[in-house]
Amino acid sequence: MATQVTAQRGFSFLRIAIALQTLTIFLQAISAGLLLTSSYGETLHAVGARVMYGASMLYVLAAVLAWKPGGGSPRPVWHASGFLVLASVQVVLGIAHVPSVHLPLGVLMFGLSVLALARR
Repeated sequence: MATQVTAQRGFSFLRIAIALQTLTIFLQAISAGLLLTSSYGETLHAVGARVMYGASMLYVLAAVLAWKPGGGSPRPVWHASGFLVLASVQVVLGIAHVPSVHLPLGVLMFGLSVLALARR
């Protein structure tokens, strides 16, 4: 019974972490549009990048917590780690001002995050 409650709580935290990551990636798309049209868009996009990266780290933490105590599959840990790698590449590409790769990677990350959320 306790294992089931722990696994359910971990699952819930994992789902919340994925939803938060998905939301932050979506907000980054909005702030990218503002980046092109307003003076405060760059600041908003830079702050959003930090929040999105933090959400990706939270996803890794939630995946580990759902896996270890609950005895679940390590697959979510691999998915979360992959997202953290993609987020790292995304940040580097953004800082280097490489929009030809940065933008499609952002779209890919959003799609993968929505897919991960739908699977949970």
